[in-house]
Amino acid sequence: MTTINPEENILTLINTFTVEPENQEKLVGLLNEATEKVIKHLDGFVSVSIHQGVEGTKVANYAQWRSKEHFMAALKNPEAQAYMKQVEELVQKAEPVLYQVNSSHKIR
Repeated sequence: MTTINPEENILTLINTFTVEPENQEKLVGLLNEATEKVIKHLDGFVSVSIHQGVEGTKVANYAQWRSKEHFMAALKNPEAQAYMKQVEELVQKAEPVLYQVNSSHKIR
């Protein structure tokens, strides 16, 4: 399960995908499959959360990695690249951004 803690030095990738409504479920399934079969086994992986936009055209991938180096190495993994190629075929637009957590707030 994803934990957001500003005291941990974790790199966060938030990738927002735009898809045709008929491809939203396909993309969610593909991202979940890639995570289970490849991504979660890579060095430096912390967590992934997949979010489905309620309007049907967006999918967000919230992924945590131990470092930018771990994330960059994951991008070079041949099995991960094969999934990324399939993702590219389903999406109209991808907006990946790397973040560091600044703060996290919740109701007590």
